[in-house]
Amino acid sequence: MKFSLYPHGARQWLAALARLVILALVPGSGIFFFSHMPGSSFSGPLPPLTPQERQTSELLRRHVSTLARDIGPRNIWRASSMAATAGYLEEVLADLGYTVRQQEFTAYNVTAVNLEVEIAGSLQPEEIVVIGAHYDTVSGCPGANDNGSGVAALLELARLLADVRPLRTVRLVAFANEEPPFFFSKDMGSRHYAARTRKRQEKIVAMLSLETMGYYRDEPGSQQYPFPLSLFYPDTANFIGFVGNLRSHHLVRRAIGSFRRHASFPSQGIAVPSFISFITGVGWSDHSSFWKEGYPAIMVTDTAFYRYAPYHTPADTPEKLDYERLARVVTGLARTIEDLAGQE
Repeated sequence: MKFSLYPHGARQWLAALARLVILALVPGSGIFFFSHMPGSSFSGPLPPLTPQERQTSELLRRHVSTLARDIGPRNIWRASSMAATAGYLEEVLADLGYTVRQQEFTAYNVTAVNLEVEIAGSLQPEEIVVIGAHYDTVSGCPGANDNGSGVAALLELARLLADVRPLRTVRLVAFANEEPPFFFSKDMGSRHYAARTRKRQEKIVAMLSLETMGYYRDEPGSQQYPFPLSLFYPDTANFIGFVGNLRSHHLVRRAIGSFRRHASFPSQGIAVPSFISFITGVGWSDHSSFWKEGYPAIMVTDTAFYRYAPYHTPADTPEKLDYERLARVVTGLARTIEDLAGQE
């Protein structure tokens, strides 16, 4: 890449203007906190899958197929599908040796449930790392990518971390009611969960929301962004994103830095002011519930509708996902979580 003192051409002038706008919006923080991340995104041909990654790929495929094909659309208007999903998650987690705890709450006069398992920390158990994914879908949508991929990743992380002995406590949580009409409302499952942790004065040091993670393309132009992010980030949809607000920028940097050390897979990161996050989509998942309680939280995502046309449609089906690439991401995330939680 060549650099020059002055912009040349309309695109470079727009990029320069966008940088000035961002600097004006975030006095004192500069572009550093907006887009600069530690390490380098992986580039080049992906290495062959390891035997562990191949196993992970097959398990991810199985979970997504069960959720999106066997169960189908999952929301409180289809109580049987939500019950079937919760039952499946509990069965998988129990088979891995976990004790599953339920948090019941009422929304629209219907009982909903969050599911939680915990790996107790050995040295700093009061410090908690939360990994979460919502298991509901919009009406009429099988939800393979949104959010079968995130739930499958959660289950596979539970398997990969089952024998880890972290210094901090790790909780894996499946949330109900992320999708409309609950989105950004007090009836989101993650809102109930985050509010309870604050009421209990629990110390959450990191929260990662696993959101729509399974679709990847190698063609230039396959990735879209809201302006002005398109001026800073690649237009090929082959990466996993780590995104958060400015208050969580240290967590964004720690998480993506760890991922880049452990995973041979492209990654991009961003931290933006909270008021911008709800315009760009950076705040559009369960991590925003933790922001409201003052906790550091980020989203791990393939960017959803910015690359995935079947988002929130009946066409969000299992065969569209790339399970081998998702397996690489999940394997890298397992190591990232180990770093965030610390190890004996």
